[in-house]
Amino acid sequence: MPSLFRSTLFALPIAAVALAATVLTPATAKAQAAAVDDAQRAAIETVIRDYLMKNPEIILQAVESLQQRQKVAEAERSKRALADNQQALTRNPADPVAGNPQGDITVVEFFDYQCGYCKAVQADVQRLIKDDSKLRFVFKELPILGPASVVAARASLAARAQGKYLEFHNALMGQRGQLDEDIILRLAKSVGLDTEKLKKDMGSREVQGVIDDNLALAETLGIHGTPGFVFGTELIPGAIKLDEMKRLVAATRSKS
Repeated sequence: MPSLFRSTLFALPIAAVALAATVLTPATAKAQAAAVDDAQRAAIETVIRDYLMKNPEIILQAVESLQQRQKVAEAERSKRALADNQQALTRNPADPVAGNPQGDITVVEFFDYQCGYCKAVQADVQRLIKDDSKLRFVFKELPILGPASVVAARASLAARAQGKYLEFHNALMGQRGQLDEDIILRLAKSVGLDTEKLKKDMGSREVQGVIDDNLALAETLGIHGTPGFVFGTELIPGAIKLDEMKRLVAATRSKS
């Protein structure tokens, strides 16, 4: 039995006891609830159990209502967090940027180099940037899929010191299958990176600091998977197609 279903079911008899006490003696509800003996409690629970057995859809309705309220509350919390963290999202100088650095709006992508969905949307992301000369695009490394993801993120961020972040980023996104350090360094060499310098820069405090900041920001925003896109103050979890990206860009631009 799912935990939410079970907790909802078992909470109903206790809630009914309190309600019954309130109805019987409003002025002394607390005292009456405490005074309910085992026989009375058993009788109340039997009535409730019999009712629920005859009307089980009530439990499902209660669970669905609770889930909907939780969804709305999470959406509101996410919107507030996005508004409160715009500087960290869009203007962190440590973040790689593509497109127009002076663009009128900024789109942010949280991604992992071992995420199949991130790789699937890569071509659409590139097309979005190419087609919109006023768009600023921020890359947020979010290595959550294992040690190789961390190595890839460190290498990619370290490539900025050699001015080849985007070339290396695209090479990593184009690689099919699981990554390891040998594959990562081979891809780095293929785009003209000095791999010895890269390995040294990968261990820098600055590189690790960017990753740590991204992980903390993702947690604050409620991003628990990749890809995750931010258009203005709207968080879009999961992969989306180019048409939807363009629609969201237009909507963000109209609001700004």
